[in-house]
Amino acid sequence: MSADVPPPQPGAVLFACNLNQVRSPMAEALLKRLVGDRIYVDSCGLKLPALMHDAVSDEDVAAGVDPFVEAVMAEIGCDLAGHRPKTFDGLEDSSFDLVVSLTPEAQHRAVELARGRAADIEYWPTADPTLIDGSRQARLEAYREVRDVLARRIAERFGRPGPSPIDLAPHGAL
Repeated sequence: MSADVPPPQPGAVLFACNLNQVRSPMAEALLKRLVGDRIYVDSCGLKLPALMHDAVSDEDVAAGVDPFVEAVMAEIGCDLAGHRPKTFDGLEDSSFDLVVSLTPEAQHRAVELARGRAADIEYWPTADPTLIDGSRQARLEAYREVRDVLARRIAERFGRPGPSPIDLAPHGAL
């Protein structure tokens, strides 16, 4: 197989990280933006984030996507406000052709998930932008960098010649 020929497209892809609040929801949204419904795409984490109190329902609920993720994905026209973190155990379907782990911890779990199945596993080490301190702008830049690295990697792995998920942003969004 030539180096210029991309690998065959999987029918179902799972992106996994630690809490399913930052990296894996970004990757899920970017791949969905690129391929539409031609590939089933989902994401999960190893564990759920801490609960937060919802004053409207007066209940403790799982936190949603990280607000900085919401902001940088909105810049390219992706609305992640409705994303709810889930774990490997919370997946509706575990029949994935490809599991892409974005953290070392998720890689170990992905190997366990794929054991005895015909699933490929890819490890894409991805920086954790939550570790960046500083101003709001500095933190947003760290999240944008992760978004853009994931977009390039997704375009390389799943894309056909043409635009990356970032290039598909609405005109003037960036």
